[in-house]
Amino acid sequence: MNTEHTISQEQEIRLSILGMRCAGCIAAVETALQEVVGVKSVNVNFADHSAVVTGVAPPEQMKRALKQAGYDAAVMEGLEDPAEEEQQEADRYRDLMKKASVAGVLGVPLMLGAHLDWFPMMGTAAGTEFWTYVALLTLAVMFYAGGHFFASAIKLLRVKQANMDTLIALGTGSAWLYSSIVIDYSDQLPSLSNHAYFEASAVILAFINLGSALETRARGRTSAAIRALIGLQPRTARVIRDGQELDIAIEDVGLGEVLRVRPGEKIAVDGILQEGHSTVDESMLTGESLPVEKIAGSSVAAGTINQTGSFLFTATRIGRDTALAQIIHSVRQAQSSKPELARLADKISAIFVPVVVGIALFTFLVWLIFGPTPSLGYAFVTAMTVLVIACPCALGLATPISVMVAVGRAAQMGVLIRKGEALQTAGKLTCMILDKTGTVTLGKPTLAHVAAFEGYSEEQVLQRAASLESGSEHPLAAAILSAAQARSLTLDKVRKFHAVAGHGITGRIRDQQWLLGNAALMAEHAISIDAHKDQMAALAAMGQTPMFLAVEQTIAGIVSVADPIKTDSALAVQQLKQRGIRVLMVTGDNEITAKAIAAQAGITEVRAQVLPQDKAAVVKQLQAQGEKVGMVGDGINDAPALAQADVGFAIGSGTDVAIESADVVLLQGSLLKLPEAISLSKLTVKNIKQNLLGAFFYNTIGIPVAAGLLYPLFGVLLNPMIAGAAMAMSSVTVVTNANRLRWVKLEEPVSK
Repeated sequence: MNTEHTISQEQEIRLSILGMRCAGCIAAVETALQEVVGVKSVNVNFADHSAVVTGVAPPEQMKRALKQAGYDAAVMEGLEDPAEEEQQEADRYRDLMKKASVAGVLGVPLMLGAHLDWFPMMGTAAGTEFWTYVALLTLAVMFYAGGHFFASAIKLLRVKQANMDTLIALGTGSAWLYSSIVIDYSDQLPSLSNHAYFEASAVILAFINLGSALETRARGRTSAAIRALIGLQPRTARVIRDGQELDIAIEDVGLGEVLRVRPGEKIAVDGILQEGHSTVDESMLTGESLPVEKIAGSSVAAGTINQTGSFLFTATRIGRDTALAQIIHSVRQAQSSKPELARLADKISAIFVPVVVGIALFTFLVWLIFGPTPSLGYAFVTAMTVLVIACPCALGLATPISVMVAVGRAAQMGVLIRKGEALQTAGKLTCMILDKTGTVTLGKPTLAHVAAFEGYSEEQVLQRAASLESGSEHPLAAAILSAAQARSLTLDKVRKFHAVAGHGITGRIRDQQWLLGNAALMAEHAISIDAHKDQMAALAAMGQTPMFLAVEQTIAGIVSVADPIKTDSALAVQQLKQRGIRVLMVTGDNEITAKAIAAQAGITEVRAQVLPQDKAAVVKQLQAQGEKVGMVGDGINDAPALAQADVGFAIGSGTDVAIESADVVLLQGSLLKLPEAISLSKLTVKNIKQNLLGAFFYNTIGIPVAAGLLYPLFGVLLNPMIAGAAMAMSSVTVVTNANRLRWVKLEEPVSK
């Protein structure tokens, strides 16, 4: 009786898979996992040899299914150790290099000796004895350096599947078998067929293991960004329990616990600062190089580094819920997701190996029937060369390796790509919609202008306005109070405070009646504003919100508050336009303010007073006109539009709802990351196309040449050993080309 139970709730499990060696493995792994009851979806990432499985099936069943298909698997969970991961990569690299060396030590002398006639002839007593020893030695080397290929090929044969291992096992195994037969039956074969190919088996295995080793090392570099993020996770935390400070393991920290952070330490979990003051380096999370000041009430994130002061904070998110853990998860998801180009490569790779075996058999028969003497020798060599050169490693690596590097590069520069498809689509955008508040602007009103009349000074006007606002909860009040605090102004006590909804506030200061509000409030109290109408209009045209300060029927001053644009918004808009992208601002704010802000940012198309539910309709309208639309926003009201857009960009400082609806998150909130992300998208797609073109070209040209297409014209046949070296180097070339994305400049526009 089966005692295992399926998981009651659908969950996502990430498996590390051992034994994946080519693109054909993708289909084999996906098939094995999809046949497990309870598995809903499978996403295999050949670049980092992992699979993300969604469903309700228990991991043990998945591991058993993979074992039957010829693969070993382990569940990747908890806090991953980058040092351990690097050590595993290093161990694998050393193991492959040892296998390559052992195979090379045998193969190279055999190859040289065959060309220089060092060895005794086949058919002689000395030759039979010598080549028998060579056969046994080669068999031992094949067992050590290529045993994993043969074991995998046999397991796959049992489940009626094939991959690169099948091709290598067939190629090197048939070379050894043919050569062993030649030893005993050389007198029954044509003289030109009396040749042993033991050196081919050894040298092919040497090249393939060397190529895998170089690929492992190069592929390890693609994960540098994710390992850096994982490395940010501290292992311990200092908590305060029962008045004592204790160092405990990070997984033992509970919600609501109070933790202490000292100068130079990493912050253990997400939380809210309760006591103390410091600056925190958040560069690895946001890409922002300047430290961020933290005071009581500020939020702090796991993995960021405290700099100067010591403080206490309360844990609000722990374990997999921290911002850092979510970023790592999102990066992993994006690296594993497949753009259309990858799905095309997977489909081709799934049928590639059986087709190659068919081509090899056809090649063998053609040479055997129509080939020159000795036809058997030619038939064998060409068929073996086809099997060796056709391995689709480069094809399987072409897309995922580029996606891995690009997503990692984006994470390092403060751009979190949550969906891999965004990498392919962002470079095709023709139109970018920007929300106003919190996207183009800071989203935090500040004092913009103070004007004083009737003998009052600007400082007195600000002091009276701040005194009145001290009892208000209006967002604009915070801007005025903050400005007064910055100037160290002492506020007066206000009596008979009264807030008039939509108009302003009134109150008595030093036995005088003061008012602060808009024109409607002044009209309500019969205070004339005719002398200041032009000034008010000018301030409003600049995107500011002006308010009159009046005392005893007289205008004493004007205080205006504005939500200023971010320092880099105008430059970002300019760079988007340089890339040929149409830029619009869509906001719920009034038209005068919207146009004023848009003008400062260099935006000419504005749609104002758009209700939250209508923002998605604007996106749909533009899409209906044939535009590829990107949407940038930070609020809950932007979520529908972000989801509707071809690519949704969320400001990292925005709401969780907006971030969850987006494909890309700009962690530090700078719009300059938009053109950089678009450039990265174009470069990534270009890189993937280069890789796919190279892989297709390699296989398309390599297989006919290996089959002997050039022989009738030029008398040229491809040596199986050269084929092995070329196959191994094609994968290394693809990985090396993908790694160029780590260093390319993103500031300049990239041509399509």
